[in-house]
Amino acid sequence: MLKKVSVFIGFFLPWFLASAVPVDYNYYSSINLPSFAPPKLFFIIAWAIVYTFIALSSSSILNNYKWNEVTKSYKVTLLINYLFNQAYTLIFFGLKNNFLAFVDTVGTFISCLFLCLETSNLKEKSTRLLIPYVLLSFFAVILAFSIFILNN
Repeated sequence: MLKKVSVFIGFFLPWFLASAVPVDYNYYSSINLPSFAPPKLFFIIAWAIVYTFIALSSSSILNNYKWNEVTKSYKVTLLINYLFNQAYTLIFFGLKNNFLAFVDTVGTFISCLFLCLETSNLKEKSTRLLIPYVLLSFFAVILAFSIFILNN
């Protein structure tokens, strides 16, 4: 049981790494937002839930396989998705670049779809845990595109 908890925490904590970087989180309130833009609290709650599900999905796979048995394509896809996901905070709130933030959300969404595919090849049940991530990533693409259009 301790191993399962340790594996989960090992996958869970890194998803919050970008939130530790000092950036201007008030930037979101200072720009033109579309009418469907949720408040900042929505993102805090939604991403915390999604990160929990990603960690559950990944740790479930690692609890069924040894690390060296997990396919390279899964590992690479998870890493690419993680990098896109983490880069958003730095790009949007740090650089305040709405276009690159939109491009990053597209990269996150596409790599999220590939992550679902790779996950389903290893453990079908773990793929279901990624459905909220797909939905939130798709919403992020629409929101980021709208923000880019409204602020250019």
